[in-house]
Amino acid sequence: MDRRNLETVGVRRTGWAALDRDPQQDLVEFICPHCGERDQKNARRERALYRFTDGFLQDLQGEVTQCHACKQSLRVVPIVMLHDQDETRRFEAVFFDGQLVTSH
Repeated sequence: MDRRNLETVGVRRTGWAALDRDPQQDLVEFICPHCGERDQKNARRERALYRFTDGFLQDLQGEVTQCHACKQSLRVVPIVMLHDQDETRRFEAVFFDGQLVTSH
């Protein structure tokens, strides 16, 4: 039995990129690679542990979580921290996944 989890890119919005939600929430958004549903989880890692890589602040260790829709395990890696709209546009251009960066 193969125990490897499928991987997906996560987005952690802060500052100007997170104006559409409660400032007390610190969430990682992702799209499940199994069922394609948008999901989110509470961010666990400290912001100081993110490193500047490939033009973005990223957590390259990631986190393992479970999709709330299909209950499958997955690995969210890398988690990219976005602070403003310019970073959001650059992220969209690099990662080609507009579903994660569209406003709610």
